[in-house]
Amino acid sequence: MTFTSDSSIIPSASRSQLMPGWADPVTVEDLSKLRREIHRTPELGWSEFIATARLARAFAAAGFSLTYGPEFISPKYVRARNPELVEAGRLYALQSGVPQDMITKMGEYPGLIARWDTGRPGRTVAIRIELDALAVEEPENEAHLPYREGFSSMRRGMMHACGHDGHQAVAISLAKFIQANSERLTGRILFICQPAEEGSRGAYPILQSGVLKGIDVLFCGHIEPDLESGTVVASPTKLLSTTKMDFEFTGRASHAGSHPQTGRNALLAAANAAINIMALPRHEEGMTRVNVGQLHAGEGRNVVPSHAWMEIEVRGENGEVNRDLAAEALMRAQGAAMSFGVECRHRIVGEAIDFTPDASLAQMITVCARRARNCDRVIPSWPVNGSDDGTLLMRRVQKQGGRAGYFLVGGAIEGTAVKPAVDFDERALVTLYDTWTNLLVALLGKWS
Repeated sequence: MTFTSDSSIIPSASRSQLMPGWADPVTVEDLSKLRREIHRTPELGWSEFIATARLARAFAAAGFSLTYGPEFISPKYVRARNPELVEAGRLYALQSGVPQDMITKMGEYPGLIARWDTGRPGRTVAIRIELDALAVEEPENEAHLPYREGFSSMRRGMMHACGHDGHQAVAISLAKFIQANSERLTGRILFICQPAEEGSRGAYPILQSGVLKGIDVLFCGHIEPDLESGTVVASPTKLLSTTKMDFEFTGRASHAGSHPQTGRNALLAAANAAINIMALPRHEEGMTRVNVGQLHAGEGRNVVPSHAWMEIEVRGENGEVNRDLAAEALMRAQGAAMSFGVECRHRIVGEAIDFTPDASLAQMITVCARRARNCDRVIPSWPVNGSDDGTLLMRRVQKQGGRAGYFLVGGAIEGTAVKPAVDFDERALVTLYDTWTNLLVALLGKWS
């Protein structure tokens, strides 16, 4: 493929539901075309070199100042980064046309912060954008829009299945909107382009960098493929706290036929731990979720397994529930290891916390979403029953005295959802874009 970026500004009459006098340089066709381009080149967490380069070119062309990943992501806070996958991603980006100088700027850590300063007094508003895709195979059937329309993933085993391709397309379009309306805006705008949101890995090192200081308002917006198209949720509920853990069991190998008694079976220890962890009790203080996602073990058919590796996650409706679950899971893994005479090491590889959006921002989102195209209704709440590590960033802004909001834009395609690899109704792109533009006008518009 050829790495491209459309940085042109095409003035036009306002096509979104904006206040009079605000220019909208983005068409519906622009949004769809860009989303489809992004969808074809998914990248896993910590290897989003193409996504970072695409956003960097678009933001730079619009006049933003840029800060690349190595300048705000400290290696000591990075979790669950696979160097081999990162190197493969870097090579793929180079082969796809990303210039070497941009790869050099990204170094070991993709990710981007794009800043716009109007030079006029006003609020500092930040928008979080996710970069990564998922390690799932894209469906090959006519019910799946990307396959049917010919923009499926070009990388086997990787797919944008969570809407992040749409979020990036909208972010690039917002850069054009901000440039086109620069004289009517006040304050400062930051786009925090976060790697490794999947697995709740990327927000923590950003949190530690200090880039959130001085932010008055932070928003996260998400296309939700499980929510009815045309619906916007102003203040979602049940954003769950979560802890992701890896366990490594180390035993002693022996010949399973001639010396079985001298071995220490790491596989059986891990298998027992998996069953015991999945049997964690419910909690009186709120909802719980537990999953053992991977278990790999052993060296051969006739060898007592000396190594096993397991990935798990726990989630709780609040921090207390989640802490209890995580502590109990760790105790059960260590207990299983002890009973089989093997060692057990663990590490935390991701986390998120529960979050309550500020009511004033939820009200503002409600008003702004009602002006958006394709929005049929705005509802106050909807249970996510999932996690997003953007909650770490939003809670920090709130702790510093700022405000934070989170909203969902429904994108369900009736009767065609293919799980776990899902797609969304592209009309959600326009609704998300319009909601963002109206929020920027409301918070940063120069009214005097």
